[in-house]
Amino acid sequence: MVKSRVSLISGDNRRANITAALEAIAADVKLPDAGPILIKPNLVGLGCPQGTTHVDAVRAVVEWLRARTDLPIVVGEGTALSSTQGAFEEYGYLSLPDEYPNLWLMDLNADEAVDLTAYSWRLRPMSLKASQMVTENRFRVSVAPPKTHDTVLVTLSLKNMVMGGLISQLSTADRASGRSRTGLGGRVFQLGEALYTALPDWLRHSPLVMQAKELAMARVTPSSKAAMHQGFAAMHLNLFTMAPHFHPHLAVIDGFQAMEGNGPQDGDVVAWRMALASTDWLAADATTAGLMGFQLEEVGYMLYCAQAGYGAADLADVEIVGNAQPAQLARRFKRHDLGKLQHRWKSPGVSRHLQEALAVMD
Repeated sequence: MVKSRVSLISGDNRRANITAALEAIAADVKLPDAGPILIKPNLVGLGCPQGTTHVDAVRAVVEWLRARTDLPIVVGEGTALSSTQGAFEEYGYLSLPDEYPNLWLMDLNADEAVDLTAYSWRLRPMSLKASQMVTENRFRVSVAPPKTHDTVLVTLSLKNMVMGGLISQLSTADRASGRSRTGLGGRVFQLGEALYTALPDWLRHSPLVMQAKELAMARVTPSSKAAMHQGFAAMHLNLFTMAPHFHPHLAVIDGFQAMEGNGPQDGDVVAWRMALASTDWLAADATTAGLMGFQLEEVGYMLYCAQAGYGAADLADVEIVGNAQPAQLARRFKRHDLGKLQHRWKSPGVSRHLQEALAVMD
């Protein structure tokens, strides 16, 4: 059996780390003969620099690609709670089209929509809107920091691509401001967001409030991102269901700075000084999760993807290349306050759906 290669680089320079990680797996990267190539950073929303993809990480990837292809490059993002354009501006992305030829920025929330099917908290089919640029792209690159998460334990390359590629219409009247939201659902979201952020940390991260927030926002907002959040069990199933439509062809984990604790926005910064890359996104995500102290069996959506054969998830099936070994960089990341509750993703109903899906694939 041919092992999936994952590069692991440790060093004191973000851009150099990412370049070295890409060089170490260069032979595995098969660029398409037609574009555009999509680079998907994780910009979360406004006011969260500690949880976003640093623009220098994207620069490193663009320069590595530009040395190998003249295909157009799209740096695309669709933020969840604020203006994508505002996030591009706040995090220093607006200069990229001037720095690199044949590159442009794109708000994926404003893209043509493709209909996809996911599952509600009752495990009934529901329709989601996804970006055509993402779902129909021939070469997707995820560039994201590793973070703990309030629902699915960790957010890495697949989740970055899925959640950014689903369309949110929370801000249709004035995307540039990042503040305006239209319609009844938008007004309810705005009120709910204000009340939620006003709560003290201990209450905001309590199990009851978190579950109420997810289920309420998933029902009343014009956002397919919010609609994914149907509770712990359905969320893992939905990420697995979305994987064939969104999975990155090249996964780049920028772990120069990571996040632990109450991620993906309110956690504590970890100066990790590493980068990881692979053309096998599941190998990249499973390896990174392992370095963070998470077992594959803990992370439902990764376990499901491994059972479906979407990539290598066992370290025995992964070849580590680069200047570092896992034992040098492994550390146990502090879990989210909801850590114990998050393990409730195991569900007989979800298991039945999974078995049916695997049977169809066979």
